[in-house]
Amino acid sequence: MLALRWTLLLLLAALLEIGGAWLVWQGVREHRGWPWAVAGVVALGLYGFVATLQPDPNFGRVLAAYGGVFVAGSLCWAVVVDGFRPDRWDVTGALVCLAGVGLIALAPR
Repeated sequence: MLALRWTLLLLLAALLEIGGAWLVWQGVREHRGWPWAVAGVVALGLYGFVATLQPDPNFGRVLAAYGGVFVAGSLCWAVVVDGFRPDRWDVTGALVCLAGVGLIALAPR
């Protein structure tokens, strides 16, 4: 159950941070307007709160584990939303990051 909670919260955090950053990007760089950027800022703020819901009390561990999910999630987002085609090195790097997430988040302590 603990692993499921870790996983769901990490995925939610990734969705909020990556989506929020993408919305800011769209609002500013793609000139879609300030409402897009403001929505992105709100999503990024919510991301900050999601990390506090993790069961582990160690901020550094939570953010380190999240970092690997962010890497893989960013590539997935790019594929689904932007039509990006990752190469084998992108995929390998993301898998290495996810292996690190597993070690950090799920190692017996």
